[in-house]
Amino acid sequence: MGDESTYLAAGEIAAAVRGGERSAVEVVEEHLAVIAGREPEVHAFNAVGDAQARMAAELIDRRVAAGEDPGPLAGVPVALKDNLCTAGVPTTCSSRILEGWLPPYDATVVTRLGLAGAIAMGKTNLDEFAMGSSTENSAFGPTRNPHDLTRVPGGSSGGSAAAVAAGFAPLALGSDTGGSIRQPAALCGVVGVKPTYGRVSRYGLIAFASSLDQIGPLAPTVADAALLLEVIAGHDPLDSTSIPEPSPSLVAGLDAGVEGLRIGVVAELMGEGVAPDVRRRVEAAAEVLAGAGAKVEEAEVPAVAYGLSAYYLIAPAEASSNLARYDGVRYGLRVDAPTTATMNVATRTAGFGAEVKRRIMLGTYALSAGYYDAYYGKAQQVRTLIVRDFAAAYESFDLLVSPTSPTTAFPLGAKAADPLTMYLSDVCTIPSNLAGDPAVSVPFGVGDDGLPVGVQILAPALAEATMLQAAAVLEDAMAGEAGTP
Repeated sequence: MGDESTYLAAGEIAAAVRGGERSAVEVVEEHLAVIAGREPEVHAFNAVGDAQARMAAELIDRRVAAGEDPGPLAGVPVALKDNLCTAGVPTTCSSRILEGWLPPYDATVVTRLGLAGAIAMGKTNLDEFAMGSSTENSAFGPTRNPHDLTRVPGGSSGGSAAAVAAGFAPLALGSDTGGSIRQPAALCGVVGVKPTYGRVSRYGLIAFASSLDQIGPLAPTVADAALLLEVIAGHDPLDSTSIPEPSPSLVAGLDAGVEGLRIGVVAELMGEGVAPDVRRRVEAAAEVLAGAGAKVEEAEVPAVAYGLSAYYLIAPAEASSNLARYDGVRYGLRVDAPTTATMNVATRTAGFGAEVKRRIMLGTYALSAGYYDAYYGKAQQVRTLIVRDFAAAYESFDLLVSPTSPTTAFPLGAKAADPLTMYLSDVCTIPSNLAGDPAVSVPFGVGDDGLPVGVQILAPALAEATMLQAAAVLEDAMAGEAGTP
């Protein structure tokens, strides 16, 4: 792992920079040194923006010297998933089809980070167009898990999770369509939050499945994740699905605990397919929450059993529509051919990877005449059942608990040849995306192989504050366990 000095909390770094006790330049140089040491073996980044980061840090230091307050993330390095538009910086989605494209604008979250004083360190690797659970589906090669370089970091935000786990940056942003923040957070031993759909603006996020995509934070601690979420959340008129209310306060109430809360362990996500060592960690987490004053019982959300099937029709259908814009005409790769139609085909053949092609074909088939009602229509009906079953569960419970990933990090290549086995990696995380509800993965010890296990806490829409309070209780319990001789 990196130098322990790089594990200073983001809030502590910002306070030191704002108070003039540390320079932003010094903070950036420390993190660039850690990146230089381990990035060649981890490959968390598609591009490290060292020159831009140094310039941004100098600007922060000048503002502090002039008596200004640069913001709540002053001088804090942040890694950005490479599907977030950044003006003038290559944004590839880890796909050849976006080769050479420079966005003319910043995503709203990137703008908000800048206004808060954060410093972008670079663009992180991902499964191409965020389609995958291992960050092996990248045109630029796989990212490796910093805890064990023979293992995957999870996906699709594997580069962002690995960057935080390796100490390359105290904070990172990912996107979560079916678990793409939470699952890599679990496998890399960091905190990952999928906010309520609409809580964070999607403007400038390159779309995979528009009704499911949501941007969220990855961080070493619950407090840092809460701080980053506070900065990026809130209404944005540029996103028609943005919730029209201000960002909630999250950090202030983190110590409120779970006394009196009703918490349910989702029975359907604790059975077949979940590794015994992962199940034991979730059971231990439930005991911790009960010991902290929560009333913990088994909960039933029957329709989640169909979540995977519904998701792999809805998400590819939306992807086949969203990815139709990559045609060799407007931006990115172009493979010349005699006619427009053959140029479109040649460009897409060369530009898209195997998994993206697989999902485009699946989605186009599900939307085609004669099959629409049987596949896409039926999947949307199942989605409604999932929404209803979660709503029913939240009448009895304030929060729900489950594994984040059914297993710890698996070896590179172990599931690459079997898409269905790979898709099962997201069985616990997909239901929250279909429902639009928030969820967080918090590290809770290790499995039998010594690799991190994440416990998932699920909450009803807009209940991020309560969800993060419970996550903080689990985090404190692990800190206490680590401190026990």
